[in-house]
Amino acid sequence: MTDAMAHAAIDNAAASMAHAAVDDVPILYLDRHCIVAIKPAGLLSVPGRGPQNGDCLARRIQSRLDDALVVHRLDMATSGLIVFARGIDAQRRLSTSFERRDVDKRYVAVVAGRLADDAGAIELPLIADWPNRPKQKIDEQHGKAALTHFRVLARDPGCDTTRVELRPVSGRSHQLRVHLQAIGHPILGDALYAPPAVRERATRLLLHAAALRFPHPATGGRVEVESPAPF
Repeated sequence: MTDAMAHAAIDNAAASMAHAAVDDVPILYLDRHCIVAIKPAGLLSVPGRGPQNGDCLARRIQSRLDDALVVHRLDMATSGLIVFARGIDAQRRLSTSFERRDVDKRYVAVVAGRLADDAGAIELPLIADWPNRPKQKIDEQHGKAALTHFRVLARDPGCDTTRVELRPVSGRSHQLRVHLQAIGHPILGDALYAPPAVRERATRLLLHAAALRFPHPATGGRVEVESPAPF
């Protein structure tokens, strides 16, 4: 089977399953090898510590699809697309794709202030801020390399905000939130990194994982899924 045929077969298989849901969590892509679901803001990706933090996207998916396995995560405050593997082999292949940075991830955010440049890159190393966990911080000496590309989608002079598309190359914890805060444009509603005046401008973190493009774990054909930002 050619890549084009494989991609078409994947699209056809997913089309009949689109718009399914598990406990009000939309599933946009589903076949025998992988799942792409939309995580709502405020829901954990995986279980947290203690029984009070047991509810999460992974358990909701697994309640209906018991072979679903975690591949990557989103912050609790972030909404958007997450991929799950179905079975160990698919999990290994998808995890390898993420490790090799063969996954194209696109986010949408609304930030404070008006970005001066229409596009650019933020390359600042990150490290855990241990005294203030779970926060991360910029550390030029000891931090791990982190790169984020950005593109302005719209500027709102009246609200003094910018809607921006973000494409992280690396996948460090809180990378987008810290990078934007570091250049003086924190994300609205960010309870960890934004100053109070910016945090209070939204009832949630205005960050959404809006698009994913990755190699299918069985065929290698490219799977592309999009989810418009709900803000």
